[in-house]
Amino acid sequence: MTARRLWAAVEPLHAVVYFAPETAEAAKRVGLRGYWMGYFAGRLAPLGPIGPEPAAAVLFGFAPAMVARALPDAWSFASPEAVAGSRIEAVASALRPVAADVGELNELLWRAVDACEFGGRPLAAAWAAVPKPADPLSRLWLATTILREHRGDGHVLAAVHAGLGGLETTLTHIGDGVIARADIQPHRGWPDAEWDAAVARLRARGLLGADGRLTGAGRELRRRIEADTDRLAAAPVTALGPDVERLLELAVPLSRALIDRGVVPVPNPMGVARP
Repeated sequence: MTARRLWAAVEPLHAVVYFAPETAEAAKRVGLRGYWMGYFAGRLAPLGPIGPEPAAAVLFGFAPAMVARALPDAWSFASPEAVAGSRIEAVASALRPVAADVGELNELLWRAVDACEFGGRPLAAAWAAVPKPADPLSRLWLATTILREHRGDGHVLAAVHAGLGGLETTLTHIGDGVIARADIQPHRGWPDAEWDAAVARLRARGLLGADGRLTGAGRELRRRIEADTDRLAAAPVTALGPDVERLLELAVPLSRALIDRGVVPVPNPMGVARP
């Protein structure tokens, strides 16, 4: 589906924020302590000085205890405004080696953003309220961030509708072979006891086999979630019409360059491959 192709094309342009050293350095400069404090504060900054309970609900896939180690402490070191501003500037520096003239791509990305509906999508709505930066690469990153969080919020809605929690949703990705446990568990903070309990719940529903792979029913549930996610992310694609192919033509080489240079690793916790 074209909505999925759009995600695969632009996700690395957003995801550079999680891996580029410039981002970690910017977080340290504003006073944040450690990678995960920078991650949670940086990703959630447009929502304001949010606490751990709503943060874990918005992020969905992270263990609440892991989120609580960073929030609300982060806001005693730096304001949400300072965190967001430093993050946007840092990502522009990280993108500069692979991107030159991004004027046309920016125009297409922001046309896609303008088509987004934000009901039930708190994280996307928060990033959409951030003023457009003057720097073209900062503006490009912000557009890709709004689009990915729009899709991500929709994915949460689809998973919840299917009766899954955040960890259970992650387990269906693993059971479908999208990502390995070793590549995701350390980055989501779930202890083995909670992990094993979630596995047991999925097995009891007949969704996960003894080998950790999805059963037929599990694969069908996974298919429905992904179909719903694509459907909920379709508005930007519909608005672009045939111009979406031009957006893909411009975005894919930049995303490939980030991966080929090792800026965005593959495999990664997002499950995004080289487009």
